[in-house]
Amino acid sequence: MGINVKGKIEKVNGKELSYTEFAKRYMDKNDPVVVTGLMDLLHWRACVDWVTPLGQPNFHFFSSHFGASEVQVADCDMREFTDQKREEMSVSDFVEHCLRVEGSAVQCNNENHTSNDHSVPYLKDWHFVKEYPEYAAYITPMLFCDDWLNLYLDNFRMHTDSTTCQQNKEICSSDYRFVYMGVKGSWTPLHADVFRSYSWSSNVCGKKRWLFLDPSQSHLVFDRNMKNCVYNIFDEVSDSKFPGFKKAIWLECTQEAGEIIFVPSGWYHQVHNLEDTISINHNWFNAYNLSWVWNLLLRDYEEAKEYIEDIKDVCDDFEGLCQRNLAANTGMNFYDFFTLISYFTLANLALFCYINGIYGSHTGCSSTVAHHLSMNLASIRKVALEMKQKHALEGSHHLVVDMTKIFEDTRFFKLCVDLGRTYAMIHEQPFLLSDFERASISDLMDLSVLRAYTSSQVYTPEDLINFIDNVVAEELHAYMRVGLG
Repeated sequence: MGINVKGKIEKVNGKELSYTEFAKRYMDKNDPVVVTGLMDLLHWRACVDWVTPLGQPNFHFFSSHFGASEVQVADCDMREFTDQKREEMSVSDFVEHCLRVEGSAVQCNNENHTSNDHSVPYLKDWHFVKEYPEYAAYITPMLFCDDWLNLYLDNFRMHTDSTTCQQNKEICSSDYRFVYMGVKGSWTPLHADVFRSYSWSSNVCGKKRWLFLDPSQSHLVFDRNMKNCVYNIFDEVSDSKFPGFKKAIWLECTQEAGEIIFVPSGWYHQVHNLEDTISINHNWFNAYNLSWVWNLLLRDYEEAKEYIEDIKDVCDDFEGLCQRNLAANTGMNFYDFFTLISYFTLANLALFCYINGIYGSHTGCSSTVAHHLSMNLASIRKVALEMKQKHALEGSHHLVVDMTKIFEDTRFFKLCVDLGRTYAMIHEQPFLLSDFERASISDLMDLSVLRAYTSSQVYTPEDLINFIDNVVAEELHAYMRVGLG
């Protein structure tokens, strides 16, 4: 069965693309794009160490330098439920497996390996940065630096519930920065990314073919019950099981070595390695796609709740069970999400007050950062209002986000400084960057306006909305007094 490919993904020169343009044209509109030129500009170490002079993956470098690392390797010829069958093995064993794959460059260039292994290995989701933080393989491009997900996980655990943490240690202590390595012919089945986050994927070497489906058409790749998604769009897909599949209109692109692709929220995609390939991938979200994350959590929560509805009357903590299942299946639950947006509420408010406190009404030069912080707070408030309207966390008064304790946590200070430096950098305001780098805890945290509202504990989305409204109203009032004076 042929698929209906009707368009190409746009390619732009990253050296000529400002952050503001990228945010307006792609993040805000939720459109994909291929960005060229950035990897050369940033002089990534990975592009030297990981690539042979012929432009092929230097698998032997990985074997000799990182060979003992345990990684997940998918067999691209073996389906297991909705994904490919995976096996844990060392990087050295993965390289040996690659040597046996007929047609791969690494096998063709090695005279000592002549056997043919019919399985196609694909190393996926390697938390390389977490495992080798000192190696500095690459620098995250400025366009993708406003990353609340990984910034949060660099400082805090995702799950607030100790039982969930115990059962999901890998999820709790991990990040969403990955290295992928696959031989020619390896591929990834049709999917949308975790949390409906954004992702960026850079080809250190090799070539990929991407097939994309706009979120407005995502229902076309699901069955009649909207439960199961098409696994491989190039298979013979049953008309009776997936009645809308033939109507789907696909976009495609070929991603070359040195190019970075931006995958927006909710876009289903299938990816094929046309050559032996190494790529670096990040999943992330921020104010622009926060609603996508919440909507996914809500949908998955409703499904989890429906699945166990028959035991509701005999379960002592039915809501708690729903949330534990949500965390296990999705990687985050309502409690985790609410805690995260509460931390970023306080961080954005702290930075907003800090900038206004330093520059007062003469803040024309810092207005772009202040505007960005205001936009962040508006996005959080919008999502908190949606949570309130859905009665999320009602009856869960054991969950307390203590703003005073957050305020005094040195990890939160680090999060604030890193967030501030990010906005100073992407908006090209070096004086603010210097301010944030020099700031002490007392400089950033001794803010009388903010402290007036940190004594309260936040139980519900309504509490968070009130907290934002009170601080912003007071800060704007103070700003107007200074301006009128």
